[in-house]
Amino acid sequence: MRRFCPLIVTGPSGVGKGTVVAALVEACPEIWVSVSATTRPPRPGEQDGVSYFFCSELEFDGLIAADGLLEWAQVHGAARYGTPAAPVAAALAEGRPVLLELDLAGARAAKARLDGARSVFLAPPSWEELVRRLEGRGTESAATRERRLATARTELAAAGEFDIIIVNDRLEQTVAELVEFAGLGAECA
Repeated sequence: MRRFCPLIVTGPSGVGKGTVVAALVEACPEIWVSVSATTRPPRPGEQDGVSYFFCSELEFDGLIAADGLLEWAQVHGAARYGTPAAPVAAALAEGRPVLLELDLAGARAAKARLDGARSVFLAPPSWEELVRRLEGRGTESAATRERRLATARTELAAAGEFDIIIVNDRLEQTVAELVEFAGLGAECA
């Protein structure tokens, strides 16, 4: 059975992590993408175990106490999010390529806990393009966008901590670089 190194993907808000991961999974359907646990309630259309593992504060506390999360954080002083360790371990034991899409702090923590993990920092082609993408989403207020951009400066400064920096300029090229870096050629269509 072929052994894959876990792949951790991070980058600033607006760089296109979700779009890149979705395109990668479409090209390489064997990839198993981790599903985060959260204490926030489901939004319309979200499914437990697919979108997130929705759990109570008490259940989340139990995961922390049992060392059942690779990483976790409280986001915006409200809900907590984390990566359950058991499903990741099970997918790796099955010989599946595993991908974790995480924020900077989560990526650092998961890399420290996952033997042989390889880390990718997705970068925008330019600061101006990142601002354009965030504004183009139209999903945040101006204040939220400014907070995300301030965080993005910190995240971009940490890019050198990762095994590779891939500039997300053209989706197809970005996916091809990820496939090559992760050694996924045979698993991709």
